[in-house]
Amino acid sequence: MIRWEEFEQMAFDRKIKTLYEKGSFVMAIRYYGYKVNLYLLGRNYIEVFYNHKKDRIDKIHLMDASHTRMKFYYDQIKLPQEIISE
Repeated sequence: MIRWEEFEQMAFDRKIKTLYEKGSFVMAIRYYGYKVNLYLLGRNYIEVFYNHKKDRIDKIHLMDASHTRMKFYYDQIKLPQEIISE
């Protein structure tokens, strides 16, 4: 299982490859100018921000359970209680 610390140190291209090969796609939301894909990798939820206008992935980071963006996820899926209570 890949730990967040290990994943975080990878090169950007390697992160993308690892998510697609070893991660599980959970869902996608629209957030401002992005399509945000949520993946489960090991025990971590990771967000991938895809910019349609530039046709590229702009950022990949660990989901922040305290961010207001969470309401978009809550409406569509049931996240584990430990994620919600963080």
